[in-house]
Order: sequence, then C-alpha cells, then structure tokens
Amino acid sequence: MAKNALLEKGTNRIEWARTHMKVLGKIRERMVKEKVFEGLKVGMALHTEAKTAVLALTIQEAGAEVRLTSCNPLSTDDSVALALNEEYGLETYAKKGQTTKDYYESLNKVLDIRPDYVVDDGADLIFLLHTKRRELLGKVKGANEETTTGIMRLRAMAQDGQLRFPVMSVNDAYMKYLFDNRYGTGQSTMDGFMTSTNLVIAGKNFVVAGYGWCGRGIAMRAKGMGADVTVTEVDPIRAIEARHDGFAVKPMVEAAKEADVIVSATGCKDVVTASDLKVMKDGCVLANSGHFDNEISKEALRKMSTKHRRVRESVEEFALKNGRKVYLLADGRLVNLAAGQGHPVEIMDMSFAIQALCLEYLDFSGQTLEPDVYDVPDHLDDLVARLKLETMGIRIDRLTKEQQTYVRSWKEGT
Repeated sequence: MAKNALLEKGTNRIEWARTHMKVLGKIRERMVKEKVFEGLKVGMALHTEAKTAVLALTIQEAGAEVRLTSCNPLSTDDSVALALNEEYGLETYAKKGQTTKDYYESLNKVLDIRPDYVVDDGADLIFLLHTKRRELLGKVKGANEETTTGIMRLRAMAQDGQLRFPVMSVNDAYMKYLFDNRYGTGQSTMDGFMTSTNLVIAGKNFVVAGYGWCGRGIAMRAKGMGADVTVTEVDPIRAIEARHDGFAVKPMVEAAKEADVIVSATGCKDVVTASDLKVMKDGCVLANSGHFDNEISKEALRKMSTKHRRVRESVEEFALKNGRKVYLLADGRLVNLAAGQGHPVEIMDMSFAIQALCLEYLDFSGQTLEPDVYDVPDHLDDLVARLKLETMGIRIDRLTKEQQTYVRSWKEGT
C-alpha cells in the first residue's frame, strides 16, 4: 500500500476508535483542560493499534511527552504507527513483523526518553529497566501493567525483592478483566481465528486451555457459535467452575485426541507439548491467545515435522512424521492481534480509561508507595463503571440513607 493511503487508513482508524471510546473521551476532556501530565515523560509498550493510539494521544494531549512501541512483534498496525508519527507527532517505533533484535531496539528507544512513568503490557519494558537499563531506575516513579502474564512476572519480582518502583495492576481492575479479558478476548479470538482460516466454528470440537477470565470468554463465544467445547485446567476450582458452566473438562492429552481447534489462554509455557501433538488428529488447528508465544511448543512442532509451509497469510501447515497435518495460527502469537484487529473498541475504552486514571493516581501518590504491585483503587473502578453506564444511557438504583445504614450495621437481625 502506498504511503499516503497507509497514512489515511491509520488516521481513519484512530479517529474511528476515538469516536467510539466515549468513557476515555470524558476523562480526556478533564485531563486536557487541567494538563494533568504537564512536564512528564511517559514510555509505553502496548499493542500498537488504533485503541492504543487514542490512549497515547490522551496522555500526550494532557501534557506529557510520550514515546510508544509495541509489546509484541506481530501486534502492530503499521497504518496506525505511521499516522501517530506523521499526523499526530507522537514518536512511535513499532512495526509489524519485527525480529527479536528490532523489537528490543524499539523498547530501548522508548526508554531513551528517560521516562518518569511506564505503561506496559507483558512487562518487557519494566524487565528491561531492571536488567540492561538499570541506570534509569532512579528516574522512574512508577508503572502500569495491563496483562495477566506481566502481573505474574512482576509479583514474582516483588516477592524476590527485585522490583524497584510501584506498579499498578491495571489487569486486575474489575473494569478491565471482567470485560477486556472475558468479552474482549472472547470476541477477538474468534475474529482472529475466522480471519486467518475462513473456517466455520459451529460443529467443531473446540478445546480451550485455561479457564481464567480469558478462557471463560473464549469458551463462551465458541459455545455460542455452535462448537462442542472442552476445557483443560490445572486449577481444581476453575475446573469445577468450567464443568458447572456446561463444558467438558479433560487433561490436554485426552482433549487433543478429538480436537478440531485448540486455543491456549493460560499465561504459562508448554501448554501444548510433544505428547499432545502425537495424539492430535489430522487437520487440528492450533492458536494462542496468551501474551507470549511459548504456550504452544513450536520447538516440538518443528522437531516432529518432516516439513512445514505457509498456506495462508497467518496459517502455517506442519506435516508430522506420523503422516498427519496440524496448523499453527499467527506463529503461535496472540491470534486476536496478530491475525485480527484486537479487542473491540468499546471494550478497550474501559481498559484504557483505567490506564489513564492509574497514571494520574501514580503521579499524585506514587512517591508515597513502596516498590510493589498495587491493586487499582475501588473508586477508580467505580468511576469508570458509572461513566460507562452514562455513555450507554443506563440509570441504576441508589441506596437510600436507611439502606446505607443497614448494610453498615451489625445490630439489626432476625
């Protein structure tokens, strides 16, 4: 695509997202008016697409100097990255299909701004600060982390006494994970699967690895589209919940025998391994909706294959030594972003509203917080929820004074 056409495409996508991100829009109005981020430098590593652009521009318009890159080598919308650089004047270093070397060069370019705050997804930027860019640690006042995998890494760092600044767990805010992880991942995973394969979901044996909020969303959407869904889990409580929600529950090695599609969403490595690949039936499609590309063992796929080839833009065929063929989508990376357009605009509106408010919260209170991972304050969740209802034209009841007294009292009983 010619540069001018690509630029126009990116600008249109950003403005489309801005138009439909009404919660963040209300927050942006106040932040821009008050210039809440005046004089700050903010480094961001998020999936670089239209919704992320609206968040980055909100922070920039509220006074900050912002640099942005992607948090995944395959999740960048090049049209958006171009538009941010040339139309909006926001330094962006993301490009789809980066090598690992290029990816880390881009992360380092973001850190070269010497940020006061970091907004991260997967914790690669934060990890880099604590390893190869330690000279910047004294400058960084805090960070936001957006995804389950990143929070797992950061809690481990905090437990080991290695985390050097406070981090807001945006991922664990109700207004993030109840909607982003469940409805966002559920819909966008189907989008990525259908865009990359053009296959039907109805009637297929569909295996979902992991029944956290992302897995719940994927299983719900697959079932709603007519698939026969099986869940694999390591957590006994989640396994019971999946069964009570109407899904079969099996170990992966058993589920893989009948699977037409397997989607992983665990945040852990080696979810689909060589032992599972050995028993898969011919034509099984493998996809990942977790943050990193290590949930499906690509090493095992290569070792067990006689050859492999790309058969569609985001589909790679592996001819196994046992004569069967299996298909890997989007190189085992986030299928909803690497092969789709990511979460719906209205879903990310709520998540990015939390991001903006948490950055403001850190700037006001971060200097009093010890290095650790912190939950999002309830009042910020509540604010985003009420703004969302307002944009939807929905009114709800409020407690009367008597009811408020009742729910806080221990005296009234039978």
